[in-house]
Amino acid sequence: MKTQLLIITIYILAILFNLLFLCSCDKIDETYDQSSKNLTNGKTKALFNPNVTYGVMTDQDGNIYKTVIIGKQTWMAENLRTTKYNDGTAIPNVTATNEWTNLNNGSYCDYNNTSSIDTISTYGRHYNWFAVETGKLAPKGWHVPSDEEWSILTNNLGGESIAGDKLKEIGIIHWTVLNNGATNESGFTALPAGCRGDFGMFINNGNFGSWWCSTRYNATNAWNRGMSYYNCDVGRYNTNKNIGYSVRCIKD
Repeated sequence: MKTQLLIITIYILAILFNLLFLCSCDKIDETYDQSSKNLTNGKTKALFNPNVTYGVMTDQDGNIYKTVIIGKQTWMAENLRTTKYNDGTAIPNVTATNEWTNLNNGSYCDYNNTSSIDTISTYGRHYNWFAVETGKLAPKGWHVPSDEEWSILTNNLGGESIAGDKLKEIGIIHWTVLNNGATNESGFTALPAGCRGDFGMFINNGNFGSWWCSTRYNATNAWNRGMSYYNCDVGRYNTNKNIGYSVRCIKD
């Protein structure tokens, strides 16, 4: 009798445990579903450094990104891909070449106007500097880094002449040949998203990556940083505000 009672008790406890587990799974799945409403989440093909501990942040569009601490700075480890400013206002998506050339307001585009979720998830989107200038492009609690903050980053990694290899994704899956020196030891995982030139043409995907600074150079140009497949430099340039570059944000 006691043995039968013990068996029944164990059976009932097993049922209760399974019910509890299923309820727990439902809650986990519900949370996951909430974070997955943005179709680009979890679709990046970037090769992150497995030896680095990454954080997570979310932008105003529901995009989820990896973040990384380098020195005393916290950076996004992926390129921005929001379609909204942090006040909820939509950023115009300009596809026409001639229209992009004549812009003087904040806008974004996808490389070659692609609709590929995998491509957008991996490389992010391109923004002109007028979008940066609004001060509303980065998620709240973050901002587009200044020229000085980019210099702090490269100095932490030994200077502009060698920092590129420590920032770039390893290998030649996304970077073209001659990128074999890249180590991505920082975890930054810089990718060659190319750009949209001031004449509206898309160029250099696979060869170069360029990122806006928030710092103005003069009436027509602003500062940016660039990395290429053929050397380990991080170049410091000032170029036309109409150009579409990638954006990485830094924590306030």
